[in-house]
Parts: sequence; structure tokens; C-alpha cells
Amino acid sequence: MNKLPTVTKNLLIINVLCWMGTLALRKYGIDIHNLFGLHFILAPSFRIWQLVTYMFLHEGFEHIFFNMFAVWMFGRIMEQTWGSRKFLFFYLACGLGAGVMQEICQFVHYGVALSAYSSVNLDGVIIPMRTYLDSILTVGASGAVYGILLGYGMTYPENQLFIIPFPFPIKAKWLVVGYVVLELALGIRGSAADNVAHFAHLGGMLVGFLIILYWRRRERRSRDNHIDFTW
Repeated sequence: MNKLPTVTKNLLIINVLCWMGTLALRKYGIDIHNLFGLHFILAPSFRIWQLVTYMFLHEGFEHIFFNMFAVWMFGRIMEQTWGSRKFLFFYLACGLGAGVMQEICQFVHYGVALSAYSSVNLDGVIIPMRTYLDSILTVGASGAVYGILLGYGMTYPENQLFIIPFPFPIKAKWLVVGYVVLELALGIRGSAADNVAHFAHLGGMLVGFLIILYWRRRERRSRDNHIDFTW
């Protein structure tokens, strides 16, 4: 752990502590997710800070394990490449972008369709609309993680990775393309049953893509404006 770059190590520690704290407090009837998870923007429990805090919360061991494994696998490389400050900014920006994308998609899906109703019928049970909207909750660092994955693919596109279940290496650039196509297909299909925020993942990748384009353009302009007077 001491060999990990500072931001990557602290992100791992903070996420694990938040997950353990969530489990511990639930035994006393305290639900941290309700306060710091990302609620639907039209829900009574929505708070603006949830767009940041939600990315440090996870539901279940598999959820946090795979997200933190990706942070460890790709995050440390990108932090060593970009430096700690740029990497932290990139991580938080991708997570924030994923949250905003999730809110937009939920507004289109729920806000427009349900805005005219005061209650909803779920399996014969009438639930007040305010209660139903409060139940729509998003947690997890997946949006930031997908941003990191895209950053790795754009920075080291020719690097080959072994990804289960494929028995052969895949170039990073094709892995990123594959994830984009998969998430887009699942999101359009409306696979709500899998309880995964596919468009949030795409939102994190989109923000990461725009940030990297901006950084590259700025570096290119800096090189073009530099005049070398040495002989």
C-alpha cells in the first residue's frame, strides 16, 4: 500500500472506510446512503452535495471490490502519468459528470412521465409519489472508474490487457470502445432490472474524454507558442 501513489491510496482507503462505516451504522438503524447517496433531483431528499458524496458509497462487497480493483489497476498508472493533482481532478470530475448524466436520464425517464401523478401503483400497493421518487438512489464510484479506464485507453491505446473471460490479450483502445458500445446498448435497451446506471458510466467517460481533449489541445498550443533560440 505504501508504494501506491498518494491519491490512489487515499481513494482506496476512503472508499473502504465509507463502505465499512455504512455497514456498521446500519446495525443501529442509520442509513448513510439516504443522506449522502445521489437522490433523484425531484425527490424531497435530494441535496446538491450528493453529486460528490455518492461516488464514495457502495452497495455490497462485489460493488466496492470491482470498483476499487479498477482504481488500483488503472488509477495508480494514470496518477503516475498525470501527477496527483491532475489525477484527483480528473477522478472527481468524471464522478461528478456521471452523477449529472444520471440525473438527466432519470429526469427524462421519471420526471416527464410521472410529473402529473401524485402516487404510483407498485404491485397493487399505492405509494405517494414523493416516497417513490425518494427511493430512486444512485451510489458508487463506477462513473469515475469508467473515466479512468477511458483515460488509460486514450493514453496507452496499444497496451494489451488480459480481461476475463477472454483467453487472449485485448488492446486498451478496443477495450474502451467495447465498453462504450456495451454500456450504450444496455442503456438504450433500458435494462433497469440489472440495477446498473449505464448512462452514468457513459457520462463519466464523456467528461473524461472532454478533459483529455482539452489538456492535449492546451499542451499543443503551448508547444506551438514556444520559440527555441538555441543553435
